[in-house]
Amino acid sequence: MTAHELLQEMYHRLFDQYGPQGWWPGEGPLDVVIGAILTQAAAWRNVELALGNLKRAGCWSLLAIHQVPTQELAGLIRPSGYYNAKARKLQAFAGHVCASYGGDLARFLAGGTSHLRAELLSIHGIGPETADDILVYAAGRPSFVIDAYTRRILERVGIAPEGKRKDYQSYQLLFHRNLPADSQLFNEYHALLDRHAKERCGKVPRCTGCCLFKLCTTAQASHDVSTQTRMLPKGR
Repeated sequence: MTAHELLQEMYHRLFDQYGPQGWWPGEGPLDVVIGAILTQAAAWRNVELALGNLKRAGCWSLLAIHQVPTQELAGLIRPSGYYNAKARKLQAFAGHVCASYGGDLARFLAGGTSHLRAELLSIHGIGPETADDILVYAAGRPSFVIDAYTRRILERVGIAPEGKRKDYQSYQLLFHRNLPADSQLFNEYHALLDRHAKERCGKVPRCTGCCLFKLCTTAQASHDVSTQTRMLPKGR
């Protein structure tokens, strides 16, 4: 099975198993941008608490985030963890859009995909994963998000990049070279991989009954070992 066929089959099996995920959890591009920054090394339930604090405090625009004292902002987003660093990241993003686009997030997100990604990566605190979260979920651009869950599943299925170079870009190219450049497909596929990693393919995988079982080299190898063990004669 080619990489194209395998990635297509994985998607269909995951979608049949879990259905549409409806990501991003939030309302509009501003929710996505702020959430993408706050969710770095944080559980989403804690991010939701921080988002709620921002909204209740009336700190819910890029201008407001840019102008609020950094320590006050850090206090509002405290539930998301690493709140001092994240406050600086939020203000770096807000400051960039306010200075270059008059605070107009829609105008900022309207740039060409390659240019927008490069511009996002130039902002303090925005790495490749966060940039692609914003591109896919806020701007509707086909730039596949690679996270720890995606890497784990690809490694176990046996479709990870070959050789020693296994950086962010090499994983992303697997999707970009083998799937249509469709932002909705990338949106749904990433969400499905995250759902599967949380429910089935955790640090200790639960392979029995997994929808990817027949496609997964790790699951097949584990199954073969288990079968051979059962067939060994018992000692006296």
